[in-house]
Amino acid sequence: MTPNEEPNDGKQKETKTEDATKESSKESSKESEEVEDTKELDLAKERDRLKFHYRGHTLDALKRMNMDEFIQLLPARARRSLKRGLPPRQRKLLERLRRAYRAKKRGKDLLTRTHVRDMLIFPEMVGLKIGVYNGKQYEVVDVKPEMIGHYLGEFSLTRRRVQHGSPGIGATRSSKYVPLK
Repeated sequence: MTPNEEPNDGKQKETKTEDATKESSKESSKESEEVEDTKELDLAKERDRLKFHYRGHTLDALKRMNMDEFIQLLPARARRSLKRGLPPRQRKLLERLRRAYRAKKRGKDLLTRTHVRDMLIFPEMVGLKIGVYNGKQYEVVDVKPEMIGHYLGEFSLTRRRVQHGSPGIGATRSSKYVPLK
């Protein structure tokens, strides 16, 4: 027998097989932990994917941004108008909306009515109710995250679809013609 060889005992074979089974159980537990971790990561990625994103940023990140950083995310037309500064009427509306937001935090749900249709929707406006004038009445707009970067006037249409009825009593013979469709 050489010094490197081990004696052939039945006991040593048993311990080797026990060690192998312990190692394989450790490896399988590590693999199952890795599988669970990857499942958790996949779930987290899926939840993040389902959250609202505006040009790669979540709503919380947008709310934390200062105005200059947010302006860089907007399309060119909106970016250009905001770089020139807000007109006094838009500044006044923004202050009223901030007051409404603070009131909403306290539990009051205020409706802010306005004629300013060319106001851009900012992330801080999400969740507020704004009454936008359409030329005849105020239409209530519930601001949702998907509206960020759009104008208030886009959600309060000024024209209605024309729906003609049947011809009236004083109608002429030619105007009474109605196709059979």
